Amino acid sequence: MRRDLCTDCGVSRTARPGDCGHACQFLKPDYPAMERRVHGRARDPARPDERFFGPFQQMVRAALKAPRPGAQWTGITTRLGERLLETGMVDAVLTMAPDPSDVWRPKPVLVTKPEAMAQCRGMRMGWAPLLALLEPARAQGFEKIAVIGIPCQIHALRALEDDLGFEKIYVVGTPCSDNTTTERFHEFLALLADDPSTITYLEFRADYCVELRFSDGSEKRVPFLMLPLSKLPRDFFPLTCRTCVDYTNTLADITVGYMGGEGEQWLLVRNDRGAEILSLLGDEVRTAPPGSAGKRAAPVKGFLKNTERAAGGLPVRGTPNFLRPLVAWLMPKIGPRGLEFARARVEMKAIETILHLRRERPRRIRHMVPQHVWDLVAPYGISPGEGEK
Repeated sequence: MRRDLCTDCGVSRTARPGDCGHACQFLKPDYPAMERRVHGRARDPARPDERFFGPFQQMVRAALKAPRPGAQWTGITTRLGERLLETGMVDAVLTMAPDPSDVWRPKPVLVTKPEAMAQCRGMRMGWAPLLALLEPARAQGFEKIAVIGIPCQIHALRALEDDLGFEKIYVVGTPCSDNTTTERFHEFLALLADDPSTITYLEFRADYCVELRFSDGSEKRVPFLMLPLSKLPRDFFPLTCRTCVDYTNTLADITVGYMGGEGEQWLLVRNDRGAEILSLLGDEVRTAPPGSAGKRAAPVKGFLKNTERAAGGLPVRGTPNFLRPLVAWLMPKIGPRGLEFARARVEMKAIETILHLRRERPRRIRHMVPQHVWDLVAPYGISPGEGEK
């Protein structure tokens, strides 16, 4: 049964539901200790970007030279799963596929054939108990597995992995901040098209637009500022997602996202296993150093003010309607881009975490908020109050 501040990662559905007590990201995470155990070290203060993104050996923007049809970007994540299976490095991959009854609903699957990874391409929205597949994988005799998951799933996996009995676990992580239920996501789709059933693809892009694709082959981009977010219910994003402290999937071997990709994917190779995973792509992948442009301070301060109002139950102050087209046109040109965009989003998530916990679960702050989050919000005038550390 799901508990308060639970994303149903799957641990509570196993034969040992009590493991939630030390596996859950939303109880008392110890990121420095877990980073040392997983990567051999915690984030390095001498490397400023590790304060935002966690430990990494290498950071690049990347794209498959031959993009895969149906992929969310070019298909790097599912191609890594294919290669792990093709080379025999793993016996199975635990990941998500579309539910047969709803293409937007994630369904945990245990993939053993490389060609079956194709069914896992694309984005889903909603809860899915991925880690409930660990026991079936072990029961089938699999010794080496890969797990492709979001931060709350990977935190729980890392907390338990030494006791799971697998010879090897490779972890490909995707960033995540704002999940919701599949039912609520359908409400959002209904605000974007007259016939939401025709939407086949949706992506929040780093160019301040949502990209939509439709079953007739047409495409549409909607600037963030033009989205009908004011029509969404107050609890559209659950408290778990508004208080997550691991946007970039810090405990994965390799993180595959987009925020710092400037139109391509963004890879953070975090340890030797991550480098081994990326090497499987060989010359299939094109890489380049990530770029960075613009300044994040003003957008982050604006987000802080709006979040303070929202967390206090006041209406959010939006951009006046007559200015929205102009601001939407300007932001991709003068707003933070590349790594500066990624830093802005991580700071926004840190701000959101503290403000919403203070309002809704103040007793949780001292246990849920790690030091690096306090460091991220300090430049914006937020510091721990009495009893918060």
